[in-house]
Amino acid sequence: MTKENTELKLTPAQAKLKLEHFCAYQERSQQEAREKLYSYGLYTEDAESIICDLIENNFLNEERFTEAYCRGKFKLKHWGKLKIRAGLMQKRVPTKMIEKAIKGIDADEYWQTLHNLLVRKAALINEKNKSLLKKKLIDYAYSKGYEKTLTAEVLNFSGLLEK
Repeated sequence: MTKENTELKLTPAQAKLKLEHFCAYQERSQQEAREKLYSYGLYTEDAESIICDLIENNFLNEERFTEAYCRGKFKLKHWGKLKIRAGLMQKRVPTKMIEKAIKGIDADEYWQTLHNLLVRKAALINEKNKSLLKKKLIDYAYSKGYEKTLTAEVLNFSGLLEK
């Protein structure tokens, strides 16, 4: 049984009410709100008018969203700065806002989080060859969004390759 693609057509007033609930539930970017309005069949003037109203009434706040996204992805998912930056760019957040939020990540906590990730991953990898182990750990950290140079520094400092 296939699910039909039924587009929801709402009036601007109905869409605004639904979007207020959508934004109150969780921090949203302006782009997410815009896409939701488009899915309701609203475009251009109506959509932008609703977005302006949501910003004025503090339902939408791009800076608050950026900081919450950055904090959540780092603390809960243990993403690195590269992956967080890419995720925010996909949501069309301004670059200056992204950089400000990423600078808010504590350097010591960032280093410790990467170290803990590498320790856990190294315990799961059954590799005797130290250079292959190092490559696998660097690739893993890079896939989580951590910088290769920082990963190499953490590996050298931590002694993980001295098994």
